[in-house]
Amino acid sequence: MSPPGPRARSALTLYSQSNCRRSHTIRFVMGLKGLPHDLIVVDGLEPPSELRQLQANASLPTLVERDVVLFEPRIIAEYLDERFPHPPLLPSDPLGRARMRLTVHRIESEWGQGLDGLLAGSSADPQQSRQDLRNSLAESEALFKAAKFFLSPDVGIADCVLLPILWRLPAVGIGLKELPPGIDSYAQRLFQTPLFQRSLTDAERAQVGAAL
Repeated sequence: MSPPGPRARSALTLYSQSNCRRSHTIRFVMGLKGLPHDLIVVDGLEPPSELRQLQANASLPTLVERDVVLFEPRIIAEYLDERFPHPPLLPSDPLGRARMRLTVHRIESEWGQGLDGLLAGSSADPQQSRQDLRNSLAESEALFKAAKFFLSPDVGIADCVLLPILWRLPAVGIGLKELPPGIDSYAQRLFQTPLFQRSLTDAERAQVGAAL
């Protein structure tokens, strides 16, 4: 009997950081869609030369499918949703898709950017920035209770963007139990799903999950 040959590479390759909410979003999308892929973790100051050859800025996450090279999480997520349409992560009608894209834009601008500033230590007044983020989330509790998932009866791109943000809140001093119960209930219910757990790296599970 011949020895087994080397494992064939998957058609999809994802370059991802081990603890990055944007990379986490794409890992979760790929998990929801059950997409086999090669995961290449890129940590440290100097990205590998192969990534720089694919795109000069070496942005993360980066998705490669044969001669297709994509970066920017929302672009990658929508490409995957169109390329592999089951389960769909955007509504089927134009208005529904536009509303979901607007929802994702608001999540990014109102909560994602605030979290990024606190994680990076770039906020001029971290205490005030933390309070502003906490208040903005608390004022939006009704949105978390409006449907089974975030503003939708089915899991969607908004959840894929939002859950990595909520997972990292304790890392910036915002405990989920401090937030209104509708937010904590939404987060804990989805955090405990096998799909979300499989999207976590060891670094995310150890460094962030321990603080929940």
